[in-house]
Amino acid sequence: MNEATASTAAGGAQSAGALLRAARMAQGIEIEALAAAIKVTPHKLELLEQDRHAELPDATFARALAQTVCRALRIDPSPVLRLLPPAGGYRIEQVDEGLNTPFRERPGHFVPQPWAVLASAKLWVGLVFVLAALIAVLLLPSKLFSVSTTPRPVAASPAASSTPTTVTEVIPAAGTDAVASGTVAPEAAASDAPADAASGAGGTPIVHVQASAPSWVEITDAQGQVLLGRSLKAGEALGVDGSPPLRVRIGNAAATQLSFRGEPLALAAYTRDNVARLELK
Repeated sequence: MNEATASTAAGGAQSAGALLRAARMAQGIEIEALAAAIKVTPHKLELLEQDRHAELPDATFARALAQTVCRALRIDPSPVLRLLPPAGGYRIEQVDEGLNTPFRERPGHFVPQPWAVLASAKLWVGLVFVLAALIAVLLLPSKLFSVSTTPRPVAASPAASSTPTTVTEVIPAAGTDAVASGTVAPEAAASDAPADAASGAGGTPIVHVQASAPSWVEITDAQGQVLLGRSLKAGEALGVDGSPPLRVRIGNAAATQLSFRGEPLALAAYTRDNVARLELK
C-alpha cells in the first residue's frame, strides 16, 4: 500500500487503530497472518486496532507495535504515531513536580532506626529492578518486533522427503515490460505443461503465482508443511514445486493469478472477502 492510499485511509479514520485496520483490510491481509509475520499474538493486534491502549503493557509498547505494523504493511507510520499516546510523558511531568517542591529542613538531630535502614535498602533494590525493566522495555522492542525479510528455512518432512520442494522467483523487467511479462507468464506455463504436467521436473513449477498488485500467498502440503508463505509486490511472480494435494490461500485474490500444472485457475469461485482458499490435487 503506497503513501497516497495511506493518506486516503487517514482522511476517513478517526484513530490510530482505525488507520491500521483500514490499511490491513485494503491489502486483504487477515489479522492472524499479520500477527504471525511480525511474531506477536493476534490479541495484541486486536487491542491496538480497537484503540484499547490501556490493556497493552504501556505506551512505549503500543507505539513500537504500531510502528512495526506500519513497516509490515509498507505505510507511513507518522499519521498513526501522531494519534497514539506519547511514551512516558505522564511520568516525566510527575518527576518535574517532585523536583520543584521546596525543601524545608526540620530542626533536631536525626538518628536512623534499624528498621528504617532495612526499608531503605529494600527501596533501593526495588528501584534498581524498576530501572532495569524500563531500560529493557525501551531497548528491546526494536529487535523483538522487527519484521524479518529473510525466508524461514523449511524443515523436510519424512513423509515428503522423496519429493523436493522448489520455489522459483520470477523477477519482472522494469517499466511496461514487467506488466507484459506478468500477463503472459501463465500462458507460457500452460504451453509447456503437456511435457512436464505430471511432476514439473522439466523446469516449469507445478504451481505458478503472479500478482498485479500487492498481495500475499501461503501454500502448504498434505502434511501441513509450509512450502511458501510471503507477501508479493506488484508484478512479482513465484513458482513452487511440491507433492499434491496442496492447500493454497491467497490475499487480494482479485489482483492475483494462479496456475496449476500449467493451467490457469479462476479464483473467483474460491474467493471470500478478497481472500481465496482452495486445494490443488
